Amino acid sequence: MAAAMKIETGRGARIGVDIGGTFTDLVLLDAGGQVHVLKISSTPAKPEEAVVEGVRRILAKAGIAPDAVDEVLHGTTVGSNTLLERKGAATGLLTTKGFRDVLEIGRVRTPELFDLAWDKPDPLVERRHRLEIRERIAADGSIITPLEEGDVVAAGRNLLDQGITSLALCFLNSYRNPAHEQRAAALLARDLPQLAVTTSTDVLPEAKEYERTSTAVVNAYVVPVMRTYLQRLVEGLAKIGLKAPLLVVNSNGGLATGATAQAKPVFFISSGPAAGVVGAASLGSVAKEPDLVVFDMGGTTAKASLVQGGRISRTNEYEFRAGISTPSRFIKAGGFMMKVPSVDVAEVGSGAGSMAHVDEGGLLHVGPVSAGADPGPACYGIGGDQPTVTDANVVLGYLDPVALAGGTLKLKPELARQAIERVLCGKLKLSVEDAAYGIREVVNANMARAIRAVTVERGVDPRDFTLIAFGGSGPVHACDLARTLGIRRVLFPNLPGVFTALGMLASDVERPFVRAYPRLLAEIDIAEVNAIYAALRDEAQAALKAEGFADREIRFQAEIDLRYKGQDSELSIAVEPPLKGDVLAKLRDAFVAEYRSIYQYASEGAVEVAALRLTGLGVRPSKVDFRAIRIVGDTPPSAGEHRRKVYFNRETGWVDTPVVARSALKQAAAGPLVIESVDTTIVVPPGATAAPDATGNIVVSL
Repeated sequence: MAAAMKIETGRGARIGVDIGGTFTDLVLLDAGGQVHVLKISSTPAKPEEAVVEGVRRILAKAGIAPDAVDEVLHGTTVGSNTLLERKGAATGLLTTKGFRDVLEIGRVRTPELFDLAWDKPDPLVERRHRLEIRERIAADGSIITPLEEGDVVAAGRNLLDQGITSLALCFLNSYRNPAHEQRAAALLARDLPQLAVTTSTDVLPEAKEYERTSTAVVNAYVVPVMRTYLQRLVEGLAKIGLKAPLLVVNSNGGLATGATAQAKPVFFISSGPAAGVVGAASLGSVAKEPDLVVFDMGGTTAKASLVQGGRISRTNEYEFRAGISTPSRFIKAGGFMMKVPSVDVAEVGSGAGSMAHVDEGGLLHVGPVSAGADPGPACYGIGGDQPTVTDANVVLGYLDPVALAGGTLKLKPELARQAIERVLCGKLKLSVEDAAYGIREVVNANMARAIRAVTVERGVDPRDFTLIAFGGSGPVHACDLARTLGIRRVLFPNLPGVFTALGMLASDVERPFVRAYPRLLAEIDIAEVNAIYAALRDEAQAALKAEGFADREIRFQAEIDLRYKGQDSELSIAVEPPLKGDVLAKLRDAFVAEYRSIYQYASEGAVEVAALRLTGLGVRPSKVDFRAIRIVGDTPPSAGEHRRKVYFNRETGWVDTPVVARSALKQAAAGPLVIESVDTTIVVPPGATAAPDATGNIVVSL
């Protein structure tokens, strides 16, 4: 086949890239509105290599020159993997004398009251690397004890001599007066420039000593790793001729410059999952599906979130921990606290690459350890020899036994059978098929936990929602999960296997700003509040204009954080500055209604303000249009209807099942049915019906 001609004129192409544990997904939206798709194996040791190679390949595939690309949008797991694997920088902490153990004390809680086997995770900074500085600022911002500058330099030099490379500064009440933190940072930059310094007021100028300390420490721990990664990525893209700016998805689902991500990586820990939720909400508005349970299953993890009434569920704090990681307002402690705006996503270590094993008691477990891309599932034939969810799905006939990822990955199903038989069958006394089905049942139960965490545990009935499923493996498991949870409608969007990368093309650039404003709601000075919002607006506008946005492309969203007096958790309520004189009663009513919708009760107690927030949005006109997606090359290698045996359950055993290309499904079809496309496989069980809707989604009715 002749090489595609490069388009040398005309710009406007945009590329979304999502790194997963097994695959790196790329979506290119060209100037003509066509969508090009590519999945390649991830390179966990150097994740930027898969991104650069993927961009090179997708440009060649689309026949587009590198200089025709306007921007590269990127969701990265580098931050979360750094925390999960504890491979961040050697980090130190300088804090006010007497507050050395704030990280240890935390919230004085356990995530589950009666879990006697729970072990508190070790802090990211060892106690010997947490040093005290003589200084003190009062709660009103006045200086009680001036900063002892000699302490700062001496402590910094001490930590540097111990091998510390990154440093967090968090002084008491600095959110009210940052002068001491700013001066300490200046001293360290002058005398010890080799230290990477994070000040708490730069990442979180809010009250709450533990939350501010933890957020600053996480940032300091991750910043050298994220900075090195993004610098290597930019250099790699430049080598293949790409000069377009790199934008990174933040935990709130918005985009920010690569420079911002390098300086404040704590805002990007949950980067990848957030983009998928933003895409789901955008698609839901087009498809008239305002209430969605969002389910995303990749190679390493499965994620769940909620879109209710068209609104994405968001929170202002996120706690990263092993097992199930969630920003739930109901589960506190047990992880690394980050008080940053985040899409409310529950995540479990269950993905297509999750490995199965039998414990000493004879129980089958799946995950959280994943085979990832290297050594990969056994059926990949590249070194993996442990049974994974992918191996089980191949043995059961759900996946094409020849190839995955549009034919880029050849499979060896006999290796999957051998791995399951060797590791599981003898211990479980089951056949290969029943052991494989057991893997599937266990991983489905694990993933149902994530969905329940964002629905049932919040007082929300999932049966009232449509399940939207994506990710490389989400459509393979979604219908089984829906039946488990009583959900009767499942929506599979266009390009579900790369939907997170596609969702990035629906995001806007975001710059969040916040000011602490602690006082009773009834006592706020409206003129003072309006002045603060005006100042935040000026900051946001200046930041976005510096990134190239014109005034007509800039929007603002304002919120006020409210809570009942004496509580330590807030809810963010939308406001429209400038506030008017009658706003206080309306704010209280809105807070009480939101509180009741989340916690199922409300109080008559006094309401107080914690902080004022404003987000500047750089609105990009060339976002993906979910109503008119035109996919180039959406036909899998095994195109053309055929049949294969699929093991749906133990009662029916093997069922002769039609296999069709997604592009060939033009009308309703009854299950059992397997629908294949270049990016994923949709499994429709017996008794269900699949049909395309007006916008190209496939909707399964159970």
